[in-house]
Amino acid sequence: MDALENIFTRHSVPKVKPDPVPREDIEKLLAAAVQAPNHYRVRPWRFFVLTGQARNRLGDVMASSLKKRQPGTLDSEIEHERSRPLRAPILVIVAVDTPVEPKTIEIENICAGAAAVENLLLAAHALGLGAMWRTGHTAYNPDVKDFLGLHPNQHIIAIVYIGYPEPLPVTLARPSYEDRTIWME
Repeated sequence: MDALENIFTRHSVPKVKPDPVPREDIEKLLAAAVQAPNHYRVRPWRFFVLTGQARNRLGDVMASSLKKRQPGTLDSEIEHERSRPLRAPILVIVAVDTPVEPKTIEIENICAGAAAVENLLLAAHALGLGAMWRTGHTAYNPDVKDFLGLHPNQHIIAIVYIGYPEPLPVTLARPSYEDRTIWME
């Protein structure tokens, strides 16, 4: 598949099979991700690949955190929170570093991390995998950051759920660029 076809046919896949994905394919996704441009070559991204029981441990952290933040939460809601990381056989959590060099600007690190996530998504599509970029409250949860060993100032910018698509995805038309573009000469 050529680059433009990959871009125009890639879309979020919210439902994937539980089948394992070979580690070599996950490594290809990560290798593609780090090809993203980044100012000053600081490589601000951090990737956490969760498979197997690591997803359960993340679910336990999420459930415990919800119960701590909202003590009156129903048990069914806590169990739903616990099960969220189990929606896919692979989770790649992407975080970005807080700049330490005076010339590096935080938004540039975040943009570089987002470009890395897009590369990962395009690589997943090219390999026949389904993927969905999510964030939500989990990305801002200090307990989740602590579980991953992140500093409170580091941002989680993506939780990418990856697996083999189920059912086979249908490409949806996307809006044009035209209403979001101003041409200046």
